[in-house]
Amino acid sequence: MKVSSLEIEAQSALKQYFDLLTQKRYSQNTCNIYLAYFKEFLVSIDGYNPEKITPDQINRYIRHQINTKSISPSKQNQIINSIKFYFDKVLKRERLYVEIERPRKYKRLPNVISRNEVNKIIEATDNLKHKCILSLIYSGGLRRSELINLKIEDIDSYRMFIKINAPKGNKDRLTLLSKKVLIQLRNYFKEYKPKVWLFEGHNNSQYSSTSIAKILQRSVKRVGLIKKVTPHTLRHSFATHLLEQGVDLRYIQELLGHNSSKTTEIYTHVSNKNLGSIINPLDDD
Repeated sequence: MKVSSLEIEAQSALKQYFDLLTQKRYSQNTCNIYLAYFKEFLVSIDGYNPEKITPDQINRYIRHQINTKSISPSKQNQIINSIKFYFDKVLKRERLYVEIERPRKYKRLPNVISRNEVNKIIEATDNLKHKCILSLIYSGGLRRSELINLKIEDIDSYRMFIKINAPKGNKDRLTLLSKKVLIQLRNYFKEYKPKVWLFEGHNNSQYSSTSIAKILQRSVKRVGLIKKVTPHTLRHSFATHLLEQGVDLRYIQELLGHNSSKTTEIYTHVSNKNLGSIINPLDDD
């Protein structure tokens, strides 16, 4: 079967796209998402040379996704980012593609639970490995991807730090290691004897991200919490609780690995550090 010139151009565009993502050291998760969305876009413009696509065509494609698939603002941004990567980075046409419409931004407050609720969830987790996983996510403010990428040598028990290697943003960082968690980890290590990854699944493979969510949901259910609690809730709670303890926002930014202080500032809106001192007028006798 003869392959058309446009199909060859599309295949070439995908190869260039993937090669540059790899060269720029994007995370595997980002590579998978960008490549999937860009492929879907190329399928939608079947019959066009990818290099000659206009901003108007891209905007029409985005509107079609919104109208037919009801995509979220977050997904809309990811699709736009995946398409813009090709034109901005591969074809070097950044100025020509500033007309792509972004969704209206809105600030959503992070979901946070109390320290007492965190402790109840951890205590309700019977399995030692599972208890260590949840404890480490909270006590270090870790993302799930960062936890499953931890290796044994990343736990620095002398300086009481956890080393996070090339996480989101491609910048190594250090975060806190709890003394209580260190004791748990030593017991866990004796029992499970991990080989490479700190937490391993079957056949010494990396632990599953979805398994972490399931572990947490089981413990949340045991405690009887009605609130929606995800692994990222534990990270949000870590940051908020530090802020309520009086830790400087700049240190929290470093511990979380945020590139911008504006990202960290959102925790000031959910902290009870100042709001907690305000007396409700109904209670003011």
